[in-house]
Amino acid sequence: MRDESINEEGFPMPITSVEKDLEALTMQIVADFPVPVRRLWDAYADPRQLERFWGPPGWPASFTRHDLVPGGTSEYFMTGPDGERSGGYWEFLDVNEPNSFEVKDGFAGPDGEPNADMPDMRMVFNFQETADGSRLVTTTYFNSLEELESLVEMGMEEGTRAAMGQIDDVLADLASFAADLKTQSQNLTDTHVRVSRVIRGSLQQVWEAHHDVELLQRWQTGCDGWVMPVCDLAAEVGDSNRFEWEREGGGDRFGFVGELLEREAPYREVTTERMIDTDGPTTYNELTLTPVEDGTLLSLVITYPDAGLRDQILATGMIDGMEDSYARLESEVLGTA
Repeated sequence: MRDESINEEGFPMPITSVEKDLEALTMQIVADFPVPVRRLWDAYADPRQLERFWGPPGWPASFTRHDLVPGGTSEYFMTGPDGERSGGYWEFLDVNEPNSFEVKDGFAGPDGEPNADMPDMRMVFNFQETADGSRLVTTTYFNSLEELESLVEMGMEEGTRAAMGQIDDVLADLASFAADLKTQSQNLTDTHVRVSRVIRGSLQQVWEAHHDVELLQRWQTGCDGWVMPVCDLAAEVGDSNRFEWEREGGGDRFGFVGELLEREAPYREVTTERMIDTDGPTTYNELTLTPVEDGTLLSLVITYPDAGLRDQILATGMIDGMEDSYARLESEVLGTA
């Protein structure tokens, strides 16, 4: 049976049981949902959805990184009603899509680095099919009885209950995360912007489309009427990228150069980017690809030097140009549009 308590919006909370085992040093929370396992899994795989319920009411979360793969990392912060922040991170120890994942969960300081003064814990999320939908069993393993009691005293149980009470609303909201939505941008901080879109294609297809010169020149041309005559891709970490565009028939050429900092095929790549022949600042770009039910979620987190430059670049129509490119990727390369 579901927990009969009611959340702030008046909906029943999904939690069916909370059990603490002081000998095993664990706390297990069971919650049931009227949706398929895949839908529930995607709510945790998609940072846009996860941040709508991971923080308790009044403390919304913002995920600046979310790599749901073994060895991957998530970085987030929760913002309180007075603007105060509380940071955290996950280190993914194991991922078995869409059945389970295991993380090291810890606190982070203002710089996003793990806070060594606070305890960490191991959490296992198990997604199970039920006759009425799906069940999530979350088991937290503490390092000591002292840490368990300390974290419970800090409000961990109440915070988790309140946060999970928001999941039903996210699961019911299919329109906000549908595969036919256009490219969207979200300001995470004064300097971080996340650009998101579900690409209707497999993870491997979308990765290859970003790393095959011939394919890139077919789809990554922005608005109609432009071509990409120069596409020099970095072969390995430390190498440089160079991309140039011009109007069909020539004219108005511009481009960007940058360095490949990280590459973990086929799901993550980090690069820098700076406009050619200018003294303009360099941006830091983190591309993450995540398989979801209707394709591959593309998340691009861009770090700008300041809010002014961020707003100036977004005002150029950059997102519209990216949407034209992604739509072209689906229609002309993947054949899924």
